[in-house]
Amino acid sequence: MAVKERTRGERRASGGDSRPRGTLDLRLDPADRPGGPAGAKRPRKPTSGGKAPSGGHAPAGRAAPPRRKRRGVLGFLGRMVYWGVVIAIWAGVAGLALIVWQAAHLPPIQSLDVPKRPPTIQIAGIDGKPLATRGEMGGAAVPLKALPPYLPHAFIAIEDKRFRAHWGVDPAGIARAALANVLRRGVSQGGSTLTQQLAKNLFLTQERTVSRKLQELVLALWLEHKFSKDQILELYLNRVYFGAGAYGVEAAAQRYFGKPARQLTLAESAMLAGLVKSPARLAPTRHLSAARKRAALVLAAMAEEGFITRQSAAVALARPAEVVQRQDAGSIGYVADYVMDVLDDLVGHVEDDVTVVTTIDPVLQHLAERALTEALSRDGAKLDIGQGAVVAMSPDGAVRALVGGRNYADSQYNRAVTARRQPGSAFKPFVYLTALERGLTPDSIRDDAPIQVKGWKPENYGRDYRGPVSLTTALAHSINTVAVRLALEVGPRAVADTARRLGITAKIEPNASIALGTSEVTLVELVSAYAPFANGGLPARPVIVEQVRAATGKPLYVRRADPRGRVVAPAHVAMMNAMLEEVILSGSGRKAQIPGWQAAGKTGTTQDFKDAWFVGFTGRLVAGVWLGNDDSASMKKVIGGGLPAEIWGRLMREAHRDFAPTDLPGGLRDPNFRWSEPELRTPFDRDTGRTVPPAGRADDQPSLDSWFLDRLFGRGR
Repeated sequence: MAVKERTRGERRASGGDSRPRGTLDLRLDPADRPGGPAGAKRPRKPTSGGKAPSGGHAPAGRAAPPRRKRRGVLGFLGRMVYWGVVIAIWAGVAGLALIVWQAAHLPPIQSLDVPKRPPTIQIAGIDGKPLATRGEMGGAAVPLKALPPYLPHAFIAIEDKRFRAHWGVDPAGIARAALANVLRRGVSQGGSTLTQQLAKNLFLTQERTVSRKLQELVLALWLEHKFSKDQILELYLNRVYFGAGAYGVEAAAQRYFGKPARQLTLAESAMLAGLVKSPARLAPTRHLSAARKRAALVLAAMAEEGFITRQSAAVALARPAEVVQRQDAGSIGYVADYVMDVLDDLVGHVEDDVTVVTTIDPVLQHLAERALTEALSRDGAKLDIGQGAVVAMSPDGAVRALVGGRNYADSQYNRAVTARRQPGSAFKPFVYLTALERGLTPDSIRDDAPIQVKGWKPENYGRDYRGPVSLTTALAHSINTVAVRLALEVGPRAVADTARRLGITAKIEPNASIALGTSEVTLVELVSAYAPFANGGLPARPVIVEQVRAATGKPLYVRRADPRGRVVAPAHVAMMNAMLEEVILSGSGRKAQIPGWQAAGKTGTTQDFKDAWFVGFTGRLVAGVWLGNDDSASMKKVIGGGLPAEIWGRLMREAHRDFAPTDLPGGLRDPNFRWSEPELRTPFDRDTGRTVPPAGRADDQPSLDSWFLDRLFGRGR
């Protein structure tokens, strides 16, 4: 409705309206009526000059409703764009301020440097082939140019397709990941570049906070400024975590595929690249199917990016990667731990990658492990045997095999090196050697009869007594009463001195029970103490490291011969070997016989069957076996001449199969054995290296020269 106020002149022009001046005209124009008259038109808006167009009334009212609607939509969109730009600008300013604030809390960039990679210790066998690795990173650093080209390409294809194009941070990747996460209502993708991941691995923790993420961005930019793309990629590949304690592609290649990273196939490379997303969930040792599915995605991405052909991807899919059994799960872990224990004493603190060449024979190591584990699997449960250990070494003390338990994955406690247990009768050779050095011979007679020492009444295993017996018979059948008599005769302290001279490092109590092995020792030191019998009387400290080399090949340590002089006179070596050989031929160790070979050794069983031992040797190898329980629980009548002797015999028969038989040192069949009559008549002084007059020898005992003549012509044998 058009409401108008007309002037006096206007009233005259309209036909003489008589209403008072200044009153309102509330009448409707035809155009204001609903529908209006046919052909009626709305008056147009007045022009900017305020004059009505010719031929019509002065315009009044607002614009047409449709035009108002269109302008409202455009105005709303415009305001949205405007405020969006404003918000974006302020968000950018705020984000930049946060980044600057986080950068201010980082160490000064000019003093920032890539942390030095922790050293890796590569442990190899005597043949130079890798056995295990130790160190925080678990594998040596590998130059990028030494890797097959498809290996780094696999990581780029699946983790950071724009790696070569961005400058450390990829806004497109971040936006893409953010959109995917919003659509999936969760974190389904990450926008981190390889450079950002490297920055996190090098400098930051794994926490998921905004502060840590901003620091990651700053450090990624710094890395891109300081290093080339290839350098960043090489750092990344040698630092990224692949699960199972493997850091870097070399450790991962050895851990999962048993080969160097330089030799990885396309399928294996794809699997490794797929692991970094979730090393635990995709670990091929536990989730092989998931790891292979992820590897297939990597291969597809590589083909899509043009890194490989579709045909190469198809071939890799048809021949997926196979995971090898972890070496450390068996017995090599015990070897590696022992090496790490002694390495610091040899070369000091290790700061760079080194290779340790050990004395271990991988074939013999496998034989020792198999002999022990199969015996325990067969008889362990029914005989209540929980654990065992095996050590084998060459006569000069070089450890060729070391098994510290039935399975390293189940228990890393090294029973061959760390566990101290009572050796029982396996300690008796030191008693008899002391007696020989005081003038007795293997044919000397002592009484096997009940004996009492300050209320202690040692008994034989069978609780029977034979009366007068030779020392050879007493040792062969492990007669306790004779051993105690000899220990008292020569003095417990002298026996302890003899044991220490031959290599026992544990504390030995010099009392009467020393004859029955009540002082605790380790298996490795007991085996090394038998070695002088096998090498002709020379010292033999246990050694497991042959040499240590730096990554450049420079030798840092090389094993040298033991500088100590002779510890047992040749004559006494000959007599001890003859006596210990009788243990295997006719005594308590008959199950340890090696057809065609001279072998000698001694059984050992402790009270209540808590420990069972067999330690013996040939002219080529010295070995020992221990069985028992970690909590010292009793076994079911397991004795040294039983299962331990069987394990020892199986190991030694297999170890000697491809070698020509050799005689024991000092034996009359040994062409290298030389002896002179004065040397036979008088004992050997371990301190001066000279002979000394015999002390305390009974007149009824045969002389040393007559004993050798008897053996030479077959008398008394």
